Amino acid sequence: MHLIIRENRYQVFVPIGVTSSVCICRAAHQRTAFVVKQPTRTHQPDGHLVKTKVCLRLRPLSASHFPTQNLPYGVFSTAADPRHRIGVAIGDQILDLSAVKSLFDGPILSKRQNVLDEPLSMHSWVLGRAAWQEARATLQKILSASEPVLRDDAKLREVAFVPQSQATMHMPAKIGRTWPVGYHGRASSVVVSGNPIRRPVGQTRPDESQPPVFGPCKLLDIELEMAFFTGPATQLGQQVPISQAEDYIFGMVLMNDWSARDIQKWEYVPLGPFLGKNFGTTISPWVVTMDALKPFIVANMQQDPTPLPYLQHKDNYNFNIKLDVALKVEGVPGPVTVARSNFKNMYWTMKQQLAHHTVTGCNINPGDLMASGTISGETPDAYGSLLELSWRGTKPLDLGSGISRKFLQDGDEVIFTGYCEGDGYRVGFGTCTGKVLPALTVS
Repeated sequence: MHLIIRENRYQVFVPIGVTSSVCICRAAHQRTAFVVKQPTRTHQPDGHLVKTKVCLRLRPLSASHFPTQNLPYGVFSTAADPRHRIGVAIGDQILDLSAVKSLFDGPILSKRQNVLDEPLSMHSWVLGRAAWQEARATLQKILSASEPVLRDDAKLREVAFVPQSQATMHMPAKIGRTWPVGYHGRASSVVVSGNPIRRPVGQTRPDESQPPVFGPCKLLDIELEMAFFTGPATQLGQQVPISQAEDYIFGMVLMNDWSARDIQKWEYVPLGPFLGKNFGTTISPWVVTMDALKPFIVANMQQDPTPLPYLQHKDNYNFNIKLDVALKVEGVPGPVTVARSNFKNMYWTMKQQLAHHTVTGCNINPGDLMASGTISGETPDAYGSLLELSWRGTKPLDLGSGISRKFLQDGDEVIFTGYCEGDGYRVGFGTCTGKVLPALTVS
């Protein structure tokens, strides 16, 4: 038996007599999302149930970053189950793939269901685009309001869904390498959203007439970036032709590539960015697949001069991803948005980036992370770093309450948000956050 509740344009199917459940919510235009049913019950003194009240927490589908059009992958654990498991975000819930791996019965994954139960490694990425698309089709099927396999199985729902508020997110992959555009790449200091970042110490030269000094960075900055994870591996000496690059790009995350501008300035010649970049990079926990982003493809940037043939592709592979940067600082109520940019401002495409990276025969491994570089638009409010937003510190950003910023201070929290806007829905990345901790004393 089901209780049917209609609220505005929502139709919610609630199984009666289930103590805790995830319910399928269908809007009039047939898009679906999951919401949590929180039942309360009244009992007689002898323990017999006399009344059940169903409480639903509904929100418009357009407000969620994680509708069925998205289905991003991440790695999570809970206090009740500390195992690191692969999950898929749906609404404010996580679908635990280890609990539903038997439902992946397609021609590829039916023989490789074990990959959905392997923590951190995300080995399903290795299987290639056909497997990625099969997995997406299966997820959309089992999460559909018309599909009974989850809708009508209360026990399975009970173990398969975890509220995001009760989960701890981990790195979505064991990163082999991380490659920004053309300079220092390292994987050891890449952390998932929510981890604090320690203010670095190093050599700077604030007075160019004097020798360099050693101490905490005074010009700590952000860089608004995105990055993509690679899928199948290649062999050393093997190129990835631009015509095949899409087969190796699994999905994208938000990225804050923190920068110590004063350390970077001193070391830039002759080393280039090195210690000014290697102290920390933050990524969002959910990997949004390229299939989920396809509806938001826009025209590539016009490139002048025309790139060499190995970097040319006629199909569009740029994406309309809206990006916001906010600062949360002491003394100011709530986060303050300081920049709004868009990934479509990128000059080079990810296909070009991967083709260029591998043209020498450099091999890639599953889980390599390749960053975009700073994403800045043409208007002053679309710049992707405090260095640009404050015009090299000459124009402090007014955050309200008499507080301003040129660069980051200890205790400041940086919040990146990214999403694509569809017709009544969003495909989002969630947030990418990090808080600045004071520098350590070095003897």
